[in-house]
Amino acid sequence: MLRHATAQLLCYDTDCYLIDCGENTQVQLLRYKFRPGRLKYIFISHLHGDHYFGLIGLLTSLSLAQRHDDLWLFGPPGLGDIITLQLKYSDSRLNYPLHFQEIETGQAYPILDTPALTVEAIPLQHRIHTSGYLFREKPQLRKLIKEILPPDLPHDALRQLKEGRDVTLPDGQMLASDVFTRPAPPPRSYAFCSDTLYHAELAERVQGVDLLYHEATFLHELHERAAQTFHSTARQAAQLARLAGVGRLMIGHYSSRYKDLTPLLDEARAVFPATVLAIEGETIDVRKMG
Repeated sequence: MLRHATAQLLCYDTDCYLIDCGENTQVQLLRYKFRPGRLKYIFISHLHGDHYFGLIGLLTSLSLAQRHDDLWLFGPPGLGDIITLQLKYSDSRLNYPLHFQEIETGQAYPILDTPALTVEAIPLQHRIHTSGYLFREKPQLRKLIKEILPPDLPHDALRQLKEGRDVTLPDGQMLASDVFTRPAPPPRSYAFCSDTLYHAELAERVQGVDLLYHEATFLHELHERAAQTFHSTARQAAQLARLAGVGRLMIGHYSSRYKDLTPLLDEARAVFPATVLAIEGETIDVRKMG
């Protein structure tokens, strides 16, 4: 089975977040009909090649495509030096502003706050400095029930109703927000946990998220090998998901020794039934079950 290196694309409205950028990522983006120029944020978990060797190619290709919009890059210590060195010795210049934020070692803390969501860095336990990323949607406004709203309400009145505030019209009529609006769906959350040893403390960081991605490099019969290489087994990923009380678990980062992924899925589902496989090219809704 052909599997490319790690890269995930998280899309929210018009913003797109690339998580890790293994070799061949830009080719895969184009293969699945995504224009790389739409990217706004890139997050790199650690400096093992299968998680970032595609980055410099993507950055320079964006420049060649005449990108001018700002791009924000988050990653471990050393990544900034690597990019600077590569650009220096290839005599390359980017046409757009690249903003790099170095992720501090061993800390969990917020790194990005947009109008729509927040992102937090999560310390993982791997052979080198590695961070996971936790994406949390901000609460949305209530939804108007347009069929019953009085006609020609001013924008300010509509805004107040969506914010959960009652509105009194000039003629004295009072519009109750809970009558003319519906509650917004609960905010969604997604946690990306790449290469890491199993450690129960991580469950506190990802408690109750809608969707958890956790590496599952080995079957549990190779748990000693997993510990030696600072990776996890499918069973351990499921144990973490159960401990954290997440909505669903998505496992990935499979060892190339496994041509058939069914045993990995079966092992995880025996502990945490709401488990799915990360399959190349597939799209998964953060909240949708099944």
